[in-house]
Amino acid sequence: MYTFPKAEKLCKREYIQQLFAQGEALTAYPIRLLYTPITALKVPYQLLISVPKRTFKHAVDRNLLKRRLREAYRLQKHLLPLTEQPYALAFIYIGKEKVSYTEIENAVKVTLSQFANLPIQL
Repeated sequence: MYTFPKAEKLCKREYIQQLFAQGEALTAYPIRLLYTPITALKVPYQLLISVPKRTFKHAVDRNLLKRRLREAYRLQKHLLPLTEQPYALAFIYIGKEKVSYTEIENAVKVTLSQFANLPIQL
């Protein structure tokens, strides 16, 4: 249950472009959640995690934030509803400074709860 396998990672360029072109957003500082339905996906949800190089120049800082985001998602993904329609998701770090894991975890929890309560789900 608390896993994040390769099948759940959004890697295909075509799907990523579609997500950024057509996706809708939910925000809970310091995270923005982009989501869009993509029927061709094999699993219910695929996730992309992004921390901008413009904001965090050092790879060490970007990697730290990405690890924190991945872990928070891995532990909170049970909040996502089971749907027949697969979704592509993207967590984008929009903060200007590094924040603690608990702040990231709370933001992930809030955005996933908001996503779960959307009327278009089922």
